[in-house]
Amino acid sequence: MNYRNVGKWGLKVSEIALGSWMTNLAGTEATELAKDTIRLAYENGVNFFDCADAYSGGAAEVFLGNVLKDFKRSSYVVSSKVFFPMGPGPNERGLSRKHIIEQLDSSLKNLQVDYLDLYFCHRFDPSTPIEETMQVLSDMVAAGKILYYGVSEWSPVQLTKAIHIIKENHLRPMSVIQPQYNMMDRYIEDEIMAICEENGIGIVPFSPLSQGLLTGKYRKGQPIPDGSRATHQADKQINKMLTDENLDKVERLLSIADRLGVSLSVLSLAWTLRKPCISSLITGASKPEQLMNNLPASGLKLSDDVLDEIDEILNYHPFSRRIG
Repeated sequence: MNYRNVGKWGLKVSEIALGSWMTNLAGTEATELAKDTIRLAYENGVNFFDCADAYSGGAAEVFLGNVLKDFKRSSYVVSSKVFFPMGPGPNERGLSRKHIIEQLDSSLKNLQVDYLDLYFCHRFDPSTPIEETMQVLSDMVAAGKILYYGVSEWSPVQLTKAIHIIKENHLRPMSVIQPQYNMMDRYIEDEIMAICEENGIGIVPFSPLSQGLLTGKYRKGQPIPDGSRATHQADKQINKMLTDENLDKVERLLSIADRLGVSLSVLSLAWTLRKPCISSLITGASKPEQLMNNLPASGLKLSDDVLDEIDEILNYHPFSRRIG
């Protein structure tokens, strides 16, 4: 396993991380399988474990904390997030000072730790001034409850405004962001990557395999595999990705992976890691074998010829507007 710094900061995280968004806690067998997956990840050098207060209504944090407590605290990096409703009350959601402090204390209790290494604003809160949110996050760093903080899925304008407020008010700096980024969704390459590189902010993307599309399990003209995410995911994100255009790209990418002797998952993850500003990739794995299929991507360097071939397949065009 290779490790990278989070942006310009001293914290080092494994290139492959393990997330908890899709952790299956339905029943004893599923729970034991999830435990085995976390332990196997740790044994294979994964040191970054991502969670959120909203995952399974807090149960995911409790579950992760029960597994991580067996490991030396200095040997792993754990993160959580705040924003989504955690109760019916008007102050049980968002990014107010009240909600952040209350949910951070809850996350610390659930995860059985004294501090979080990374803490994210899960989404942007238009009902709370950015000044309030950045101030309380800075205060929580000063209090030792979190070490580094960041945001997830904020727009370039929102991110730039937050950085300006931080500098203007001499707050603890933002260190990391967690956007979606993969072969099929490259929007952060337009502006956000440059903002992060300029400010030394690390990027730890979620969904680097595009909801499972880039694992190769979904093939054109073939039925959806039983038990796959497309059969049970409530928001149907993956189902919306199963277009003929995307599946045609998958077939062409599979031919490159076969030629290189790697899985499509490994090819896709290695492609995402080609960018130095990417600190770690938050992968999901409901079974140990899924985890082990992803780990070989760490340290795999793709040649310029392969990268050019992939770019031709993806046919990505950054947004631009020409005048005159």
